Amino acid sequence: MTAEEARAKRAELVQLAMELIEKRGSGVTRSDLAAESRISRSRIETIFPEETDLFEAIVEEWYAHDIRVMEEVVASDLPIQRKFYEFFARRYVRERERFEEDPALFALYCELGSDNFEQVRGFIDLADHYLTELIAQAQAEGYFEGLAIDRALTLINQMMIAYTSPNVLMMIAHRLTEEKLAAILDVLFAGLSGKNVEAGQSNGLRVIR
Repeated sequence: MTAEEARAKRAELVQLAMELIEKRGSGVTRSDLAAESRISRSRIETIFPEETDLFEAIVEEWYAHDIRVMEEVVASDLPIQRKFYEFFARRYVRERERFEEDPALFALYCELGSDNFEQVRGFIDLADHYLTELIAQAQAEGYFEGLAIDRALTLINQMMIAYTSPNVLMMIAHRLTEEKLAAILDVLFAGLSGKNVEAGQSNGLRVIR
């Protein structure tokens, strides 16, 4: 089997695994995949040497769209504020469509992701990597003045979590829109900097009576 044929077979088995997840409403193992595909267990293990390799391949397919979007946006020549909008909005719209298409299946993938977080973490880190590149581009144009990149990354992630976390999306999907996302980004670009520390100047919390 050529390398190209091996990749094609792997992709075919990943699609079959995702169909099984949808049909059974639960995760799948290499044994499940061997039984359903009628391929020997030893062949399955050649393609997915460890049980975790199968789930990682499923996660990779789940995030494939997001990765393409992030790479395209970072490499584009769009104005920086539009880049930020495309970076978040295009991924959010895709997740919303998945959720609306089948809320139960979407919730199942969220549960599987939580149960296997170490294999999901790499894709979250990759998203942070691309966002860091956008932050650096924005700072080169004078935005986010006085903020270290890591600090800006943390603040922006917290501000945008409703549009990037599938678990949050499930809870408040009816309140999320592209228009609101754009408004949040407008505020972010208008005011986020290392100088905005007024609220943190007070000593402790104050109770208003």
